Amino acid sequence: MAGWEVLAPRRSGHIKRRLRWPSNIGIAALNTLLLRFVMPTTAVALALANESADWGLLQQLDLPLWLACTLAIVCLDLAIYLQHIMFHAVPVLWRLHRMHHADLAFDVTTGARFHPFEIILSMVIKLMVIAALGPPAVAVLIFEVLLNTLAMFNHANARLPLGLDKGLRRAIVTPDMHRVHHSVIPRETNSNFGFNLSIWDRVFGTYCAQPEAGHEEMSIGINTFRNEYDLKLSRMLLQPFKGGTDSDSINKPH
Repeated sequence: MAGWEVLAPRRSGHIKRRLRWPSNIGIAALNTLLLRFVMPTTAVALALANESADWGLLQQLDLPLWLACTLAIVCLDLAIYLQHIMFHAVPVLWRLHRMHHADLAFDVTTGARFHPFEIILSMVIKLMVIAALGPPAVAVLIFEVLLNTLAMFNHANARLPLGLDKGLRRAIVTPDMHRVHHSVIPRETNSNFGFNLSIWDRVFGTYCAQPEAGHEEMSIGINTFRNEYDLKLSRMLLQPFKGGTDSDSINKPH
């Protein structure tokens, strides 16, 4: 994805990579280590335990593996979509999530830029969904690979032919579709919550086709943190405890 951004960028770089990438990659490395240290199990390990104990909804149904996997992946994706809305709607959760939105540019590293507290809480929610749903372990593995791959894809500052983008976004979230979600304009920030499947935004009325200012001219980020100094890793970690909740959370009037 990073190579694609160099070969076919969608937007010209206003904020240099050297100011953003060390912190964005650093927070991803920190989150990986912290999650391995804090969490006693992984999503796939819990799914394996569910299979052994016949625990969860799908374990009670006599479904062929392909159908159980398909249902599981769709349900997990819906859960991630709803969780994303929740992190915008609840002020204390928005304080955690806004670090992801506070990036002043939009590229592949933005897809890995999440506060450690959000990463831990997201994993707890995911484990709860897996425990209740009882998906096949292979479905959870496929979903984890898809989620991480598509997060890098739909955060990429990469150019797709408009016709291809239009066709792809009927099924999955494209970079142009998700970039709208990182607009500084609140009503655009509060749209396009999907990570994998684009259907949820259309079904639940949170879909926005294009940014008002166009992709080249739109402003990325949130109003609270606009200084390049805020891009430092130490400042990113402190962002949940600084400033107000601002007007970008979804529960504010548009």
